[in-house]
Amino acid sequence: MEYDYLIVGAGLFGAVFAHEMKNKGKKILVMDRRPHVAGNAYTREEEGIQVHEYGAHIFHTNDDAVWEYVNRFASFNNYINSPIAYYRDEVYNLPFNMNTFSRMWGIKTPDEARKIIDSQVREAGITEPKNLEEQAISLVGKDVYEKLVKEYTQKQWGRECRDLPAFIIKRLPLRFSYDNNYFNAAHQGIPIGGFTKMAEKMLEGVDVRLGEDFLDLRKRGYRFSDGSGISFGKLIYTGMIDEYFDYSLGELEYRSLKFVHETKDTPNFQGNAVVNHTSKEVPYTRSIEHKFFEMKDVPKTIVTYEYPDAFERGKEPYYSINDEKNTVLYGKYKELSKKEKNVVFCGRLGSYRYYDMDQVIGEALKLSSDET
Repeated sequence: MEYDYLIVGAGLFGAVFAHEMKNKGKKILVMDRRPHVAGNAYTREEEGIQVHEYGAHIFHTNDDAVWEYVNRFASFNNYINSPIAYYRDEVYNLPFNMNTFSRMWGIKTPDEARKIIDSQVREAGITEPKNLEEQAISLVGKDVYEKLVKEYTQKQWGRECRDLPAFIIKRLPLRFSYDNNYFNAAHQGIPIGGFTKMAEKMLEGVDVRLGEDFLDLRKRGYRFSDGSGISFGKLIYTGMIDEYFDYSLGELEYRSLKFVHETKDTPNFQGNAVVNHTSKEVPYTRSIEHKFFEMKDVPKTIVTYEYPDAFERGKEPYYSINDEKNTVLYGKYKELSKKEKNVVFCGRLGSYRYYDMDQVIGEALKLSSDET
């Protein structure tokens, strides 16, 4: 089979780009090593509930064009992300807002909250933060940092906060209102029926091969495991850039995650879709009760526990570690990638950076508009 484009990765980037290029009359093949489309946004139905297999995915954007685009493929509900945090026996609202401050200090007004935070920041006396701990305290003070940032962050990254670079936390928004809307974006919601259904609609009319690894395909001279062969004009690669080059310059660092899904014989387990667990005594960082994403009235519920995990080959890379060392190494791979004829490296892994879903879609639309 001959294709104009081979797209490696059936996530949102690959699905959007494939849809746009198909509409331009191009012959497209999308492949993914996983047995499903939609990438990390993949959802599956169980007990009448759309389960977010790889953790909570809530679509939010301020980009009107991107919002209009995704609504071509799905109807979105009006879910508003309003997570809470458990710190030992205490419960707090997120983001850090007046509900948080009232619970923490027993105060009522924004002026009272500002005075406490400003006092703690002054008392810390940090003018040039040298690490994440100093950066966070200089932004939100000691109390918020100790209860809601420190131990959660150490679990997430597997390092002490004082051993993490300051730039990881560029800002910690303080909201001096009782608004629990975490994203506060112009558009927010979850596709009714799940993200998988949305991605499948994007990929209608496109050839898709699942459970096939591009790197194995390349080793076999672009022949699939069933013996069929392909040729293509251009490669859109959304996998790990260092893996593509067989780690020839060294391995980029990532953090991985483990997800444990449990079915509970109760209609309501934690009363909220997203709960952050910020104390070190709890090994997981979040618990997700999926039915609240679509408010399903079913007798059972499904809860997913999200455990941070060290990355190694064979595991899924969820977060790039964009410290100075890895940024330099990625720069070398980027220069090397320029020598690859008719290959575009894109998406989270190809670009070695974190993207929100709307950013991924925006980048895919931009690339497709540049292609003829």
